[in-house]
Amino acid sequence: MSSSAGPGPSPRSRRADPLTREVIALIGDVVVRYHQEYEEAAARHSLTGAQARVLGLLALDPLPMRRLAGALRCEPSNVTGIVDRLEARGLVERRPDPGDRRVKLAAVTDEGRATAARLREALDFAREPLATLSDADRTTLRDLLRRMLGAEL
Repeated sequence: MSSSAGPGPSPRSRRADPLTREVIALIGDVVVRYHQEYEEAAARHSLTGAQARVLGLLALDPLPMRRLAGALRCEPSNVTGIVDRLEARGLVERRPDPGDRRVKLAAVTDEGRATAARLREALDFAREPLATLSDADRTTLRDLLRRMLGAEL
């Protein structure tokens, strides 16, 4: 007897599917182009890509260093160096967490928030092509990406 979960191609045959390979290649192209544009936008503000990413995250909310490291999927010591350099430029500051004064939060300054906004505005690669899609198409794309990443809708 087969222990198959149901009809349809096996995972192995889906990987070999030309449509799947094309979709994977297109996703790869999108990622490469996004990272290139992100690095170029960061460089125009004399930032590394990692510094720009930290600035963007902190523009949303102040974060403890450990959570920031988790969001970036890197070691806390790496985040410390990035935050140190952003702090030296007046873009980020450290402050006590009001809920636990033993914890330090990294937070953007007014200049950091303005720089993060300019960075977001400079990223046209995804924004312009997405603007050509209907709301329904963008919603479908968002939902499919969330499913691919295993996120709840």
